[in-house]
Amino acid sequence: MSELRQRQTAATSESSRDTNTTTQRTRRTSEDRGISVLDILRILVTLIITSCGLSYYVTNSESVLWGYRPWYTRWPVLKAYLTGPISLTPNQLSLYNGSDPSLPIYLAVNGSIFDVSANPGMYGPGGGYGFFSGRDASRAFVTGCFEEDLTSDLVGVEEMFIPVEDVPDEDITNAQKKIRKERERRLARQQVEKTIARWEGFFRNHRKYFQVGRVVGDDGVGDESWGKRALCEAAQSQRPKRSEENEKNDKSEK
Repeated sequence: MSELRQRQTAATSESSRDTNTTTQRTRRTSEDRGISVLDILRILVTLIITSCGLSYYVTNSESVLWGYRPWYTRWPVLKAYLTGPISLTPNQLSLYNGSDPSLPIYLAVNGSIFDVSANPGMYGPGGGYGFFSGRDASRAFVTGCFEEDLTSDLVGVEEMFIPVEDVPDEDITNAQKKIRKERERRLARQQVEKTIARWEGFFRNHRKYFQVGRVVGDDGVGDESWGKRALCEAAQSQRPKRSEENEKNDKSEK
């Protein structure tokens, strides 16, 4: 009987040693594997939280994504997307000039309407650029004449990029003059298009502004049959001179 007990005790001890050995092997195997998936997740979460915290601090509490704000996180933009683009006549657009606090502030460039309500101090009543609100003032964006050219009429505005004839052209024929005039007018119109596209892109890509629709029914504005507007004084003063153009051409040929 005593011998049986000794055998059972020895078997129990041996079993315990085998269990401990297996546990130690499991631990060593786990340690040999290195960083686990859970450890990687913990590191990633820590890095993300740290990055968001730094962004919040650096951007003065404005963003946790380093200034990146997806359009679908901005309620006004999301609302405009869900309701679809709007179409306003010039008269209807004039109501959105900031004078009615219940309406957003809109302005238009090249027929595209943009919501600039996020900056009422600039585009609202009394703001530095409040005269742009409630209208399409594409011509003023080109000429810089904020009093005379608050209109979408671009007819003839390309003249501000065409040289003033301040010296006689005695070295070229009338045919050559005609060809030069056509070329310069074509290049001037391209310059107008680039200027308008630049301003339209400014509002379209701005992090606070967004497009909401288009201006419709412009009542003949921009139609040459209505006559051509004279260049404002500021735009006229910006026109290059023929003498300066000739001097540039002479230098480029040397």
